Amino acid sequence: MINNWLKVNFNDFFTKKAKQNKFRSRSWFKLDEINRKYNLLKPGISVIDLGSSPGSWSQYTISKIKPNGKVIACDILFMYPINGVKFIQGNFCDDEIFYKLTTVSKNKMQLILSDAAPNISGISLIDNKNFYNLLTKIILLCRKVLAKNGNLVMKIFYNGEMNRYMKIISLLFNDIKINKPVASKSKSKEVYIIAIKYKF
Repeated sequence: MINNWLKVNFNDFFTKKAKQNKFRSRSWFKLDEINRKYNLLKPGISVIDLGSSPGSWSQYTISKIKPNGKVIACDILFMYPINGVKFIQGNFCDDEIFYKLTTVSKNKMQLILSDAAPNISGISLIDNKNFYNLLTKIILLCRKVLAKNGNLVMKIFYNGEMNRYMKIISLLFNDIKINKPVASKSKSKEVYIIAIKYKF
């Protein structure tokens, strides 16, 4: 079973392309497509990257916002250093790590990226609750550190609670889009919410 998984992934077009270009994962292409479509990354802005490991989104982001931009990355898993990126290891849903994120973000951030996702159990009631808890924490982070007219990109798995999530986010942002990048696996239910122009 593991050998089949490896074969499928290593033969995958975007996985091969990422390896050829020395990107840390195929997720690089997901953010590239989103950014090309919505023009979120501009030189000099400050960005938080949640669920950052192995680092492809941080890698992509710093390349677009340097020389004066700032990236603060956070993940439970270790991430090898990237020039210009400050990494905080831990679960940002934990109070201690959340506090670190808010204190390191001394000035307001213009963009919050989240490629984070809770562990999927396959039990809808549990999974929906975990996604809601994740969304709640990300919304709280927006309230703490996101600048007015700032933007949010958040991964979510399409489910029956989607309309509820959209309604919550629409209270805080002027416009919301849903995007499924080409680099997302066709069988995956993952989509990205792009929330534009934070109201507060």
